[in-house]
Amino acid sequence: MGGGTPQSDAELLQAVREGNAAAYGQLYERHVAAARALARQLVRRAEVEDVVAESFTKILDLVGRGGGPESGFRTYLLTVVRRTVHDRSRIESRQVATGEIEEYDPGVPFVDPALVGLEKSLIAKAFLSLPERWRAVLWHTEVERRKPAEVAPLLGLSPNGVAALAYRAREGLRQAYLQMHLGSPPKHDCRPVLGKMGAYVRDGLTRRDAKEVDEHVGACEECNGVLLELTDVNRGLRVMVGPLIAGPIFGGYAATLAKSAAGGGGAGGLLRVFRRLWGVFRRLWGVFRRLWRWPRHQQAAMAGSMAVTVAVAAGLLLVAEEKPLARPTAVVPVAGPPPFAGEPMPVPVPLQSEEPARVRPPARSPVTSREPGRARLRATVEALGSLVRARPGIVGLRVRNYGEVPSEELTALVDLPSGVTLVPPARHDDHDTVGTVDGWACRPSGRDARCARAPLAAGQGTALFLRVRVAAEAPQGAGPAVRIDSGPLHVTAQAEDGVRTTGAPARFATDGKVAVRAIGNSLLTCPETGAGCAEARGRQRGRRDNDLWPMTALDQDDSSGTGASSGAELSLPKGSKVVWAGLYWSASATTAGPIKVRPPGRRQYTLVKPDDVALRELPSGPVYQAYADVSELAAASQRNGTWWAADMPMEEGVSRHAGWSLVLIVTDPAEPYSQAMVLDAATVVGGPARRLRIPLGGLSPAAAPARVELVTWEGDADLKGDKVSLGSGALAPAGGDRDAANVFDESSTGAAQMTFGVDVDTVGAELGVDPGLTIATDKDVVLFGVAALSVRARS
Repeated sequence: MGGGTPQSDAELLQAVREGNAAAYGQLYERHVAAARALARQLVRRAEVEDVVAESFTKILDLVGRGGGPESGFRTYLLTVVRRTVHDRSRIESRQVATGEIEEYDPGVPFVDPALVGLEKSLIAKAFLSLPERWRAVLWHTEVERRKPAEVAPLLGLSPNGVAALAYRAREGLRQAYLQMHLGSPPKHDCRPVLGKMGAYVRDGLTRRDAKEVDEHVGACEECNGVLLELTDVNRGLRVMVGPLIAGPIFGGYAATLAKSAAGGGGAGGLLRVFRRLWGVFRRLWGVFRRLWRWPRHQQAAMAGSMAVTVAVAAGLLLVAEEKPLARPTAVVPVAGPPPFAGEPMPVPVPLQSEEPARVRPPARSPVTSREPGRARLRATVEALGSLVRARPGIVGLRVRNYGEVPSEELTALVDLPSGVTLVPPARHDDHDTVGTVDGWACRPSGRDARCARAPLAAGQGTALFLRVRVAAEAPQGAGPAVRIDSGPLHVTAQAEDGVRTTGAPARFATDGKVAVRAIGNSLLTCPETGAGCAEARGRQRGRRDNDLWPMTALDQDDSSGTGASSGAELSLPKGSKVVWAGLYWSASATTAGPIKVRPPGRRQYTLVKPDDVALRELPSGPVYQAYADVSELAAASQRNGTWWAADMPMEEGVSRHAGWSLVLIVTDPAEPYSQAMVLDAATVVGGPARRLRIPLGGLSPAAAPARVELVTWEGDADLKGDKVSLGSGALAPAGGDRDAANVFDESSTGAAQMTFGVDVDTVGAELGVDPGLTIATDKDVVLFGVAALSVRARS
């Protein structure tokens, strides 16, 4: 290797093994920013340098004894930092004595208790099976998103060489991932397709073989999921491998490291180097003092390496031309906080349709303050569902006090992304003051939102949901951010996901002992005198599609004043109360309008006007979906029984649909503490867009069971191939034909007969680390309207 080429990490590690202390100084300079970035997410500022020094010392000892990393220094270092913090916290809490801490050599990643099971995911297992050099290049280029020119010195390659190595490593990861699937074993007819998927994503198959994969994946939800992960291994690396190596605060680590890299100053002089050396010696003296209290056998194990570490400090003089590291601002992680058990039920915060005031960007992952004997706060901030251009949405903030004493008053400064603005409350509406959730009071503050709340008791948590509107030209990029101040405590959090061009924004969200429910019915049916209509209404085989009939108005109520009406039976949990209720209605028509509604126990209909209307185009023509908040109407009813809806704008005829759905979030005393939200999709699925994946941002489930209510328009019972997945395979609905391969079969909860063109379905499954809802249809074209979810909060 030429004299002008920097030595790679592998070469420097080998030099350290041969007794070259200066080589370890270069490794320190290359990676200390990353160690600090991670340590800042885990411990108090005063402890950061101690943790960093202790971690480097441990690795030096291991390398000096022939162990430690061969080439992947960064991931090894991050693992040691996390384990060092873990061991220190165990000693401080007196869970173990210093002599009980095992001699340290991380052969596998240290798995945070909050992420137990993550190392068993197929993408993580595939990553860990790769050669260390491949893991290193994938970590730097795909997980930390460093440019090839920045990674080149670490690997001893040119930037082009880094790009080529990263390409080979990605292909190796795909092949390893496929081998994991093939070892499951898969279904017999899946095996040959799985064997071709690696070449498929590289466009390396013949047209015939590619068509075979297309056809199989279109009918197999499991293989479709495999294909999605293969085509986006970068995302899988950040979502699964990032937290596996850096822990649940990976998002904060990545953001802090990026700021550190961007904030470096000019070349340091000799005086600056001596100052830094003095800091290193001071930290080493602290390590010596702690070492002196350790048992003799551990002192002996460390003594040799400590002498070499002192020489390392001198070696830093050899890299005096390196830039001093800017002190980055701590930000946050990807995983959400534990549930806020025992908290009061938040007040509903429905969305409004008024235009908002100006605001700007921000935050999601959690950072925890660590002060023994004081309040310890952890915060997360994230968009619920998605922040979608030209749509309203919700930003959720959660804070928990892990300390032993109450916090001081909480103040939250929420920084919104560019083009995202806080929605002000309607005038003269005290019930709808922005942010009045669980004691929070919020107001616009320039381009930000400033919120305040009374002190948070020890062991308690709180949730706040801010209604926002996203401009049509809002740029994609960083997500919301927040800074929490509570007396001397300061906690920050940063969301990983910002504005999207597509997705499903949240209409409403809340935390507590809550659950979701939905009912609905159609307002059109087959002609009563038509041959076979009675059988079709009874869901018997044959002519069960609205495409096969000239649809006519269905009028089932006892009122002479309605021309089209239908009812649906609502049954709520015992002791429940309505937190929020939304009425949705849709029809084949060019314009929307009001609908009549009659709750159980009432004799008169109430005219409900739409708060929001979405116009879409289906193969059969234009359609609309309308929405109105009916929370007060539903709460005043407080009864089980039949809800009636009537006389909405609609058209009769072949392939026409018209129907309604009532979607609710209710308290349920029998449920564990949960998170619930309602997402408005109003998206056409089918034809060119056969699949729709809706990110479920704002949830922190970790393999928690979820209940999902789905509202879909214009499904056809006799056109199979409609599938729904939460990431674990096709799900069968609780009603209708209960066919996982034909979910949208014109059946609705609360209605006994065929609901032509209307589906209100319930599905259940466990959510994964990166939750998402996938809707797929092979033959049909539907308007997917609403998804309401309740998921047990992580314990």
